[in-house]
Amino acid sequence: MKTDEHGLAIGACSRTALEHYDNAIHELLHFRPEVDAEAKRALEADPDFLLGNVLSAYLELLSTEPDNARAAAERFRRFRSRVDGSGLLPRERAHVAALERLLEGDFPGCGRLLGKISEEYPRDVLALFVGHQIDYFTGDARALRDRVGGALTAWSETDRHFGPLLGMYAFGLEEAGHYDRSEEVGLRAVELDPKDVWAIHAVVHTYEMQGRFRRGIAYMDERVTDWSTGTFFNVHAWWHYALYALEAGDADRALEIYDAVLQGPDSTGTAMELLDAAALLWRLFLEGDDQTARWNALADAWASKAREPFYAFNDMHAVMSFVGAGRFSDADRLIADREAYLAAPLPDVTNQAMTARVGLPICRALVAFGRGDHTTAVDLLAPIRHHVNEFGGSHAQRDAMQKTLLEAALRSGRLDLARVLVSERISVRPSSPFNWLKYADVAEALGDAATATTARSHAAKLRRP
Repeated sequence: MKTDEHGLAIGACSRTALEHYDNAIHELLHFRPEVDAEAKRALEADPDFLLGNVLSAYLELLSTEPDNARAAAERFRRFRSRVDGSGLLPRERAHVAALERLLEGDFPGCGRLLGKISEEYPRDVLALFVGHQIDYFTGDARALRDRVGGALTAWSETDRHFGPLLGMYAFGLEEAGHYDRSEEVGLRAVELDPKDVWAIHAVVHTYEMQGRFRRGIAYMDERVTDWSTGTFFNVHAWWHYALYALEAGDADRALEIYDAVLQGPDSTGTAMELLDAAALLWRLFLEGDDQTARWNALADAWASKAREPFYAFNDMHAVMSFVGAGRFSDADRLIADREAYLAAPLPDVTNQAMTARVGLPICRALVAFGRGDHTTAVDLLAPIRHHVNEFGGSHAQRDAMQKTLLEAALRSGRLDLARVLVSERISVRPSSPFNWLKYADVAEALGDAATATTARSHAAKLRRP
């Protein structure tokens, strides 16, 4: 019986296939594109290698691209039709069950089944990694923390992948609000594995959520060779750098990053890259910065990606792009399509619930905001602001929606709400210049010129090197 590097039986397969599978897992943990080639080599060596087929399908599904999901479903269907499942080992059957839930669009169901695998096999890296991504896609901060935390005692620092495991745990800690512990764990993960971009990303999130933009810039500069190239995650890392630049008041630097990386010559056009681009431009849009040419190019890229419902979090960013480009007919068309999508209940399809509870209200609000109907934008966003996590993403990513609500409250004259929102932000991130500038805007709207002047002065002080 062949076993993986942790001594877990994974079923009959060729030694060559097993070696490529282990290589693929290593590359996956480091978000390197070589994972695709290694996964392909594993199946070339043994087309009926079950976990190789499972891994291949997971990779397609985690892209959040509907075409990839369809291709994965068809390939796995063909694989299952030719393989006798009666001899599968328990862990193999469990992975098949989890994958089938994901193929059906049931994200939480997949996550629960992967959790059961992790209970019995806490050193199954694939179950931990995919489960961690599922928790991210569903915005489940507790699970992001505890899924990995519950496996840690089965590992030691001498294990090859202990560093990336700590990196995942650091991100879960950050999303659950344990910023000091997250920074500690994330820095240790990077110390163990300097190329662990997910761990670097977790530390960067920690600084973002505390408003420590100067420290964030310095940290990213210190490790720029470790995170900036060679992975399919470097675009998102550069997005974080651009957020720090905006906080520092350097919009020109943020746009340099946009043009060089987010929508640069090497951009792949994947949904995950497009949403980072939209999220950056939208923050500028909220401040009245017209980027019509960039928006139009981005809207063109989103047009083919947003033709059908698959992941509501992506829909929000597509609508941002349409609104930013002034292409309201495209935004209205997407919204109408999603409304039709909700007409036939699909109780096991997570995206449908995401669309109904969060995705559609946000998309409608973005369109209202773009058309200058800020009252409607507030009416749509305020009721969902405490459960917006349900359609996935991180706190930093979802902050675009929170900033939209704040700006809409200011522009619609809902000043009591605007005061509450900015007070919440300052109380959590008192070192954020953006928060103090918005406090100044609220104070000015309320007729308190002295407080507005003091707040702007404080924001300028925070931005000084």
